[in-house]
Amino acid sequence: MLTHLVLMKFTDAADAPRAKELLESLDGRVAEIRELRVLDVVGSEPSFDLCLITGHASVAELAGYQRHPAHLEVASWLRPRLADRAVVDYES
Repeated sequence: MLTHLVLMKFTDAADAPRAKELLESLDGRVAEIRELRVLDVVGSEPSFDLCLITGHASVAELAGYQRHPAHLEVASWLRPRLADRAVVDYES
């Protein structure tokens, strides 16, 4: 299993709830997603605002998810609102 973890810090933290809804809407719409969780964070100053965790059977599946039209649509909404982002992909 390949785990894809994305930490997001928004320019305006008020965008986090809508981002969570949009990201959660990908579950069931993108076949390459085996597992999806979106975590809210406590909201302390140094922390990120949202954490996305997706599971994929392989690197190829992760790439398919990243190219999927539904993912691209959500990403186009997210990217202009992000102040910072960190990504970690690991095998488990």
